Amino acid sequence: MTATNGRPAAGNDAARGDTVAVVVRQWQAVHPELDTGPMEIIGRINRCAALLQQAEDAPLRRAGLSRPEFDLLGALRRTGHELTPSELARETFSSGAAVTKRLKHLTERGLVERRGDTRDRRVAHVRLTDNGRDLVDGILPEQLAYEAAVLSALAPEGQGQLAGLLAELLSRLEGRIGVLPV
Repeated sequence: MTATNGRPAAGNDAARGDTVAVVVRQWQAVHPELDTGPMEIIGRINRCAALLQQAEDAPLRRAGLSRPEFDLLGALRRTGHELTPSELARETFSSGAAVTKRLKHLTERGLVERRGDTRDRRVAHVRLTDNGRDLVDGILPEQLAYEAAVLSALAPEGQGQLAGLLAELLSRLEGRIGVLPV
């Protein structure tokens, strides 16, 4: 099957009934000369991410957490040691100001503790409290079960192929966003 722009159509006929397929067909009708192939991939990645995050955030909302707050807690849990706010910003792809605001809220809730550096008063070290660790450990299995249920729609070999392709794309993008043409 070939798209109207001469490129092979992405996916199979079943996949072409999704929201992105409709958008692509609309753009092709308005601008048939444009190559909408990248939209078929990037649009689907973005749409899947939005739908997954929407459903996946339900356990977080029940715990009174936002996704970025959980990401901070998760970074502290998975690294297993104290991190500075700058390190947390790098780990979570967040700005320093956003991390500071989230840490204030998490500290008030008793989920993290901050301590000053003995050599440099400008530096803080952040660690999970027992309550923070227990909260992360309680939420993570529910999230992973949800993700497994969603992915069960794909055959195991399809999951492996998708993981490999996304890993290849991600490894090429990481560190290059600032140098990609705009």
